[in-house]
Amino acid sequence: MPRIHVFADESGNFDFSRSQGSTRYFVLTTVAFAECDAVSGDLLRLRHQIAWDGHDHPGPFHANHDPQPVRERVFRAIKAHDFRVDALVLEKAKAMPRLRSSAELFYQYSWFYLMKYVAPQVAKVGDELLVVAASIGSKKKKREASYSDVRGVMQQVAPTTQFRTACWDASCDACLQVADYCGWAIFRKWELGDATMHTLVAPKIASEYDLFAVGTTYYY
Repeated sequence: MPRIHVFADESGNFDFSRSQGSTRYFVLTTVAFAECDAVSGDLLRLRHQIAWDGHDHPGPFHANHDPQPVRERVFRAIKAHDFRVDALVLEKAKAMPRLRSSAELFYQYSWFYLMKYVAPQVAKVGDELLVVAASIGSKKKKREASYSDVRGVMQQVAPTTQFRTACWDASCDACLQVADYCGWAIFRKWELGDATMHTLVAPKIASEYDLFAVGTTYYY
């Protein structure tokens, strides 16, 4: 019985205002693998090689924090593997007030619309499906809420009853770091108009959907 692995990470923030530091977009990105060991091994070997080359890289790979030479090496490593990328793009100011009444509701809404499409694309009846989201924040209550949101959505949209969900810190799994890198590249294209890194993952992208594309009303 095949087991499909889906890893998700978000880009942007939950500040629904035009204040400094608020992002225009929120992007939720998933990467789906039929097999995870190869990419995990390659990223671990890359960390070892970076250390051997004399560079100080103390933590897990994180696209927003890594220096550009490290990013380029990570992108080269992950693009050699077979996986699928899907992203849901939301221009936050177009979201109706009730959808952004709380960060938790907006996150759940985003998860539902992305996974309603992705889950049937990557899994079918009888498959095993493991869905892992990068945990949001460091507080236990927030992590538990995120886990509950993810599980609740998958109970609605999973095409198979053989599914499990988890929310982990991105530092503990290389595939979550792949999701971070892909999501970061997509987010930069939308938020900053910079598609430089996007071109590196574009061949892997199966969908990149602007949920509010036809909307014309800005609520703030």
